[in-house]
Amino acid sequence: MHIIIDGYNLIRQSSSLRRYERQSLEAGRRALILKVSEYKKRKGHKITVVFDGWDTGSALEERSRQGNIDVIYSRRGEKADDVIKRLADRSAEETIIISSDREIASYVTRQGKTALSSLEFETLLDKALASSTVSDEYAGKDADDANDHHFSKKGPAKRLPRARRHAQTKIKKL
Repeated sequence: MHIIIDGYNLIRQSSSLRRYERQSLEAGRRALILKVSEYKKRKGHKITVVFDGWDTGSALEERSRQGNIDVIYSRRGEKADDVIKRLADRSAEETIIISSDREIASYVTRQGKTALSSLEFETLLDKALASSTVSDEYAGKDADDANDHHFSKKGPAKRLPRARRHAQTKIKKL
């Protein structure tokens, strides 16, 4: 699975990363890369973070690798959104785009990829990084409680549309 992240979008949506950005833009980027590289160590997904170089960037697109994360800075005059769309178009593997930008989300969805908002991804990221282990006894108790309640079905099934079911399947892999 390939995860493409709109870097500044995630930083500015996240309350924990935003405080680093208040110190400096570089501190915000470093905090994001550190957090995402820890996630990569645990999950093993291919991750690309795209940052905007629209105003102050280089004349050419810059690529680097930091902590096993591919980092791309768009060239001057090009938005990170355009780079993300291009990467989504070229990706042949299962791809999830992380951005709260509606334009990117609708474009990616039309291309058959999955879009996830920055806040939703941050929640999944925090859950994956939290190393809380549930004991077997507690897990067994929950399973028993779930089996005790039987409800009869009434009315039509509330099945999600196929596209949303496929998106949820991909998101569960995160």
